[in-house]
Amino acid sequence: MKRMIIFALAAVVCIAAILAIASGNLLSLGHYLASADALRVVCLAAAALAFAAFASSIVTGDHSWVDRLWSTAPVAFAWYYAARSWGDWRTLAAALVITAWGTRLTFNFARKGGYSGTEDYRWPILRTRIAHPAAWQAFNLLFISCFQVGLLMLFTLPMYALVRTGARTAGAGDVGFAVLLAAFLGLLGLETVADEQQWRFHRAKRLAAEGKAFPERFRADVERGFLATGLFRHSRHPNYFAEVAQWWCLAFGAWCVAGGPPWLLAGGAVLTGLFAGSTIFTEGLSAAKYPEYRTYQKRVSPLIPWFGTMEGKERAPGREPVAGGDRSA
Repeated sequence: MKRMIIFALAAVVCIAAILAIASGNLLSLGHYLASADALRVVCLAAAALAFAAFASSIVTGDHSWVDRLWSTAPVAFAWYYAARSWGDWRTLAAALVITAWGTRLTFNFARKGGYSGTEDYRWPILRTRIAHPAAWQAFNLLFISCFQVGLLMLFTLPMYALVRTGARTAGAGDVGFAVLLAAFLGLLGLETVADEQQWRFHRAKRLAAEGKAFPERFRADVERGFLATGLFRHSRHPNYFAEVAQWWCLAFGAWCVAGGPPWLLAGGAVLTGLFAGSTIFTEGLSAAKYPEYRTYQKRVSPLIPWFGTMEGKERAPGREPVAGGDRSA
């Protein structure tokens, strides 16, 4: 936690420094924040965060600094946009739902030890695959630091469109905006349930490894090594599905209000691509570790909750199973 506090202070100093340079001097910083193009300010802040994350990874050897910004930076960007369009209920509502999203993710990340110096397990694995030091540091700079922080900035890009639209009287697009923000909150609830189920499963798995009693409902999951019940019965990654869908909801909600500039969809599109790549990588590790995971992959949807299950496809009531079991994908 001490390192996290030092990193947070260093990040604030980096942001202040780069914005002071952009504004001319520290005395002009307040005027610059209030009058400069809002997206330019957010981009400069994101660049400062990327630099802070990269420099911290060099000093500490820990490459999860951007992971620790994942739930907080979009919230900060959102409230800056809301401040620039104060009085407009749309930007305020968007900032509130993003804050709810960030609160959930911060809590879930903290209870996993993410702020106490635990590095994401994927980075050490990737370091062994990108063996050359220069190649690894290039990956660290360009992908881990710059690309990921840039993606955090893209999450809140729809709010920039709302700021540009400005406060105005209610219109037809506001209904769609409100419906999609409500959908965002519903997906947030789905993601919260998925996170809780996953947390309780891993707790049961730890208890089993220690030879202690654990909830009986997790017995089959513990024996196979991975969670395939609850929400994970019909989707291998229901939390990923909810996460991606939330940002699409925000983008299309802003589109209802501000019109259709295609860059509104950038955050959802890039996040979808990132999660697709991340899913392929992490599932490759799971399939190598757990013998039954290949069956799980064949029978259960990767993201969108569907009717396939670990035991096979769901059957209509009254239908008898095919002899030998269901071997369909």
